[in-house]
Amino acid sequence: METVLSYLKNNFNRFVDEFCEYLRFPSVSAQKEHKEDTAKCADWIANHCKNIGLDARVYKTNNHPIVIANTPFKDNKPRIIIYGHYDVQPPEPLELWASPPFSPRIADGKVYARGASDNKGQHLAHIKAVEAYLKSNVELPCNITFLIEGEEEVGSAELLKFLKENKKMLKCDVVMASDNGIPGLDYPGLTYALRGVAAMEIKVYGPSRDLHSGIYGGAVDNPSMVLCQILAQLRDKNGKINIPGFYDDVRKLTSVERKSLARIPFNEREFKRFLEVPKLFGERGYSPIEQRTARPTIEINGITSGYQGEGSKTIIPSVASAKLTFRLVPDQDKDKILDLVFKHIKKICPPTVRIELIKGHSGDPYILNPDSPLCKAALTALKKAFNREPVLLREGGSIPIITDIKRILGVDTILAGLALPDDNAHSPNEKFDLRCFEIGMKMSAILLQELGCALKK
Repeated sequence: METVLSYLKNNFNRFVDEFCEYLRFPSVSAQKEHKEDTAKCADWIANHCKNIGLDARVYKTNNHPIVIANTPFKDNKPRIIIYGHYDVQPPEPLELWASPPFSPRIADGKVYARGASDNKGQHLAHIKAVEAYLKSNVELPCNITFLIEGEEEVGSAELLKFLKENKKMLKCDVVMASDNGIPGLDYPGLTYALRGVAAMEIKVYGPSRDLHSGIYGGAVDNPSMVLCQILAQLRDKNGKINIPGFYDDVRKLTSVERKSLARIPFNEREFKRFLEVPKLFGERGYSPIEQRTARPTIEINGITSGYQGEGSKTIIPSVASAKLTFRLVPDQDKDKILDLVFKHIKKICPPTVRIELIKGHSGDPYILNPDSPLCKAALTALKKAFNREPVLLREGGSIPIITDIKRILGVDTILAGLALPDDNAHSPNEKFDLRCFEIGMKMSAILLQELGCALKK
């Protein structure tokens, strides 16, 4: 292991240069004008894997390519798949960036660029750890397969099909991924649970056309008003969701879990200042960390209706719509939740309008037993790499492909994130701390050893 760690240390400056080269690709999966850029990015990471001794191949799909890269296989060793994604979020609004989003800038030990933290820097740390083994002629404790997709930011539809069609090729013992975060460098963490998500849209239809509000107002119900009244009934003033049956399957936090979450540092004053809000809000009876990671939520993501231009236009809009998402926790089922929501909205909708309810994307919550041998192996690796006692984390966001991996391949995923809370993922001036990059490579190298031992037992 010392030989491997020395290789990582001695080649760190080169790794940073290669990281910056990787970041220069505007691999924005959501924008058609960048389709060629995403393909070039896939080729770059595949060639990079080949250059360090992996057998890499680019698989074309109906949209963006998938990259598979394998270490030399040995029959007597367990197999680990390491997941990552090379696609990135759109960089807009460009005017809020301090430097061009695809021209990496290094300042104060951090790399600023779109995709730096989400997710190029995180999975590149794992690739570099494997390179250290191969180039140092140190035997790997496991067979390693990198699975790097180009559609995580748009739903991973092609990867889902790829998993189903290649179950035999992708048979493994466990999956590793770093596509999440930690509270800080002094608080490395293992994420053992993810919230799921269920999205929907509600459309409220009134008259066949926009009406003069003076002539018709008072005799015709206003779709915008009806929509607001419906939405206002879905949550009470204490943050509880007012949908019958919504909480029936929620797995309660154990005292051990609440105690572990309480170890995570949190300063309410600094948090409010960071978000620039006058006061925090959340479900009564739970801490802000529990509210953000371990409790279900409802959010209105957008509302559209009526005239939005300069000045006024006195109308009764003919239609109003809103997009909603529900964050779900173990053991809630996304389909059951949307059925409950639809039933309730139809019940409280007045007869003066017509509504249309549309299901959107969804993903189930995920949870891993934190006392399992694999989790204990990961916690050991985190402690050795960061030289700090790790914490157990629940992630408020959703990574639907993790639940798909569990359902299709039948294996768990170890989520050892490297991103920091202020890395601005999905926002202007995204960054990745080079200390996280450096420690992440060390953690990955140690984790492969620990998982190898755990899987042989």
